[in-house]
Amino acid sequence: MTHQIAILGASGYTGAELVRLISTHPSFEIAALSADRKAGLEMRDVFPHLRHLDLPTLVKIDAIDFASIDLCFCALPHATSQAVIRELPSHVRVVDLSADFRLRDLAEYEKWYGQPHSAPELQKEAVYGLTEFYRDEIREARLVAGTGCNAATGQYALRPLIAAGLIDLDDIILDLKCAVSGAGRSLKENLLHAELSEGASAYAVGGVHRHLGEFDQEFSALAGRPVQVQFTPHLIPANRGILATVYVKGDAADIHAELAETYSGEPFIEVLPFGEHPSMRHVRGSNFCHIGVVADRRDGRAIIVATLDNLTKGSSGQALQNANIMLGEDETAGLTLAPVFP
Repeated sequence: MTHQIAILGASGYTGAELVRLISTHPSFEIAALSADRKAGLEMRDVFPHLRHLDLPTLVKIDAIDFASIDLCFCALPHATSQAVIRELPSHVRVVDLSADFRLRDLAEYEKWYGQPHSAPELQKEAVYGLTEFYRDEIREARLVAGTGCNAATGQYALRPLIAAGLIDLDDIILDLKCAVSGAGRSLKENLLHAELSEGASAYAVGGVHRHLGEFDQEFSALAGRPVQVQFTPHLIPANRGILATVYVKGDAADIHAELAETYSGEPFIEVLPFGEHPSMRHVRGSNFCHIGVVADRRDGRAIIVATLDNLTKGSSGQALQNANIMLGEDETAGLTLAPVFP
């Protein structure tokens, strides 16, 4: 069976990544692509690396006939998806890549995103899209909210340990290195080559990064009490990827064993042998997440390093993985490409 797919916001990085991945999918056909300012253009004109594909012309959302669409990916800016998804026909299943439906508590959404939620009735039905931990809910969902890329990386390292009670919940330090594509495709002065290259910088320092809302929500629910991690992201001069270095109190061998057992049957999560740690370059362009555990020189402390591609496993690949589950397809369909190296 072939499923008809629409991608809204196809002129951004995550939209282009969805097209790249779906082009290899055996059962998905891209029936519609939307863009706002680039409506009327061909995808090959916006993204020349996709010129070999036969794709629909980019149009505005109101020009799409959703009658035959089975599933829609919303790769729209934050605070835009709410109004758009509200108007979609009820038969269309949706995977939203924005932050609009990630936080279950509407007051928390307003706290982190600075405005009231405009579609609270949709928020009630949204399922959080961290695939490996919400499969059953995703399978039945009409609306799945993709995670933040930083939030996904940190959660893969920490969720099993919090659930198993293996670490001190009041002493978790999460240090992330983030590639520039995580900031989107719009022009920003600090992302110009001359401003970004040959350096690195911390940002959202002191607990103001919006993905902290997801960490608070998910970790506190797992622990059954409030959990607040210390989290600082850093912008690095790379195009794709996230590397999380996590410092915790706990037995390193037990931590490694728990992660290895939790992810032993997962197709996209690879736990390295004890003492090894991963590199961003080994997951680039793929839907894989690599995790390593190293014992600290001080007894009772461990260092966990997790890495994934922010545009793939952290966003569009995760979205496609969820769509496969929602439509009854093989979860790995369109996602088994090896990482690009070097």
